[in-house]
Amino acid sequence: MTAFDFGPFLLLSGKDNVLVARANAAEGLAVTLESGPVTLTRPIPMAHKIARHAIAAGDTILKYGMPIGIATAAIAAGEHVHIHNIRSAYTATISLQDADGVSAGVSL
Repeated sequence: MTAFDFGPFLLLSGKDNVLVARANAAEGLAVTLESGPVTLTRPIPMAHKIARHAIAAGDTILKYGMPIGIATAAIAAGEHVHIHNIRSAYTATISLQDADGVSAGVSL
């Protein structure tokens, strides 16, 4: 196992605080992290993330070495990192409009 290989999970950048599932990972699977082994408390779908180490509420989530969101709650090492415990850190850059040119109230 290399520094970037955590069984069914990959570390995409040494700066990242998340690991990405390269296959579906079953609940109860033992994963060895740098801090030691953890047991997954839920199934993790392919391409979803788990915490590489404990992440505090308010911390920036890094993937590919880049910020992708902010933790909305404390996240334990090995815990699923997804929309239930992070919010986007992206800034809206475009706004959708209805056919009549009036904003539909949706920003992307």
